[in-house]
Amino acid sequence: MTEPTYPDATPPPYPTAAPPQYPTVPPQYPTAAPQYPTAQPPAYPTAAPPPPPPYPAPAPQPPAPPQYPTAVPPQYAPPPQPQQQPQHPPRVPAQGFAPPPAPPRPPVLDPTVDIDPHTGRVHLAARQRGADATAVGQLLLQLPHFLCSLLVVTLVSLLLPEPLNLVLIGLWIASGSLVFHRPTEKVLARYLFRMRPALHSELTRLEPIWHQVTAKAGVNPETYDLWIEDHKAVNATAAAGHIVGVTRYALETLPDAQLAAVLAHELGHHRGGHAWATLLGYWYSMPARIAWAVFRIAAVVAFRIASVFSLLGALVVGLVSVVLVVAVALSFPPLLLVLVTPYLLAAVGRRSELRADVQAAELGFADAMIEVFHGFLRDEEEALAAAARENGGRAVGPGLGRRLLSSHPDTHTRIRRLEDWRAAAAAPAR
Repeated sequence: MTEPTYPDATPPPYPTAAPPQYPTVPPQYPTAAPQYPTAQPPAYPTAAPPPPPPYPAPAPQPPAPPQYPTAVPPQYAPPPQPQQQPQHPPRVPAQGFAPPPAPPRPPVLDPTVDIDPHTGRVHLAARQRGADATAVGQLLLQLPHFLCSLLVVTLVSLLLPEPLNLVLIGLWIASGSLVFHRPTEKVLARYLFRMRPALHSELTRLEPIWHQVTAKAGVNPETYDLWIEDHKAVNATAAAGHIVGVTRYALETLPDAQLAAVLAHELGHHRGGHAWATLLGYWYSMPARIAWAVFRIAAVVAFRIASVFSLLGALVVGLVSVVLVVAVALSFPPLLLVLVTPYLLAAVGRRSELRADVQAAELGFADAMIEVFHGFLRDEEEALAAAARENGGRAVGPGLGRRLLSSHPDTHTRIRRLEDWRAAAAAPAR
């Protein structure tokens, strides 16, 4: 089989093209950014709103204008007042199970007086009471009286058999503790100091002021009992260990600030131990005082009986009495000290009064105490004027012996002492 022949295929001639001519100047391109049309997003169909509620919608209210704070200063509530101790209502016979009546509210203190009311919590002082130098001095000066009383009790005990005489002496020595027994104090205050418990109407005014004074001092007001002395004079007494007495005249006439100052003075006596030291010395000197009173009465009666018969008999009785007193004094030397201890005790008592004045001033009652003493000066001047009228115009004052035996300093001295203390307190510290 023969292989097919194909015609010779000559490649077609391709035209030769000239190279393209490129421009030598570069083209000018636009400098501004092209503005493209902003395409809006296609609107998609939204879901149909839910049907309205069956209840009618409330009408729209116009918006209220905003409230801006004004320039009025904030009003602060007053500090809480301390709870007053409940008053003791009068006792009534029990009827079923009815609740007791509510205690009356204490009266509001006079706003015109200078009392700084204490509000808030009361902080009690660590030292409620004690014994200062004047209290210790009173006890030491009462030692001769105690020894004389011990001698009297010992002589009386000789009339008893052997075991009972020692019991009598021991009981008398231990009886001094009754001074701190509150029921015994009340008996002594009622019959020895002529005082009585304050009535409910009197406590209504007295207790709020007393609570203010004790709050300033940091003292528990329930420690002391408030008593009244029915006397027409401005006075107060610190009796026994737990009794503060004030005259009814002072309660009715003194303003609140001056009454608070008087109570603060008596509280100073209690805190310094002056009251219980005085009563304890008086208690232990009572047997000696009773024995001396009995001896004086017996001597006066014997002298008068002897003087009826003859003058010589009266002289003999008087001489025997003097010799007996001297013999006992020489055999028991403490009796000689009894002759001078009244003057020393009076001096210590004047010192304790000045200390109590200063303690009242330290609680903030210096000005009120000075006002009280100026009232004392007016009363003293009126009394001196009345005495001068009775004596034909001649002024009559206390003698030297009376001033030495007075347990209170003169009023001018007390005013000057408080003025000096006030000036020292106002002076800047160096």
